[in-house]
Amino acid sequence: MGIRNIRVDEDPLLKKKSRTVEKIDDRIKMILDDMAETMYSAKGLGLAGVQVGILRNLVVIDVGDGLIKLINPQIVSSEGDVLGREGCLSVPGVHGLVTRPLSVKVEALNEDGEEITIEATGMLKKALCHELDHLQGILFTDIAERIIDPSENIDDEMGITYDTDIDFGDEEEDDEEEIEENREL
Repeated sequence: MGIRNIRVDEDPLLKKKSRTVEKIDDRIKMILDDMAETMYSAKGLGLAGVQVGILRNLVVIDVGDGLIKLINPQIVSSEGDVLGREGCLSVPGVHGLVTRPLSVKVEALNEDGEEITIEATGMLKKALCHELDHLQGILFTDIAERIIDPSENIDDEMGITYDTDIDFGDEEEDDEEEIEENREL
């Protein structure tokens, strides 16, 4: 396994659509392992293949419930809308307010070629949407309603309904929220 370089926002590769993985072989499994190691090293929550220069539909995610490796993932259904704060390993130091579904259903293959379905809400839902956008050449900054300073304290006075899994500086925090806040998608 190895840590790969993460492409940053000015890299034109990030704007390209990724291609379907036709065959799951040792090379694809090695890339997924490298992506996971890269994500953990960068203190990320998720990483798409394109972010490490691989234009294939590959995603790794770990929001604290264990590593998920996805091949050819697709959102097959979603419900509702919610506004939440996002950041990205490919856009370091930048945060934005992005509207995402309240819940999603994603179908994909795991690294053994088995079909899997994930029904997600909260941080997992956000990570899935964010990483699947990368596979379409979309950065969160392309769809953000507003770019914000990472230290900006966003609260309900703006009249916005926020994703409930994000901590916006409330006095009461638990360790899990603190960890998630310090990791980027």
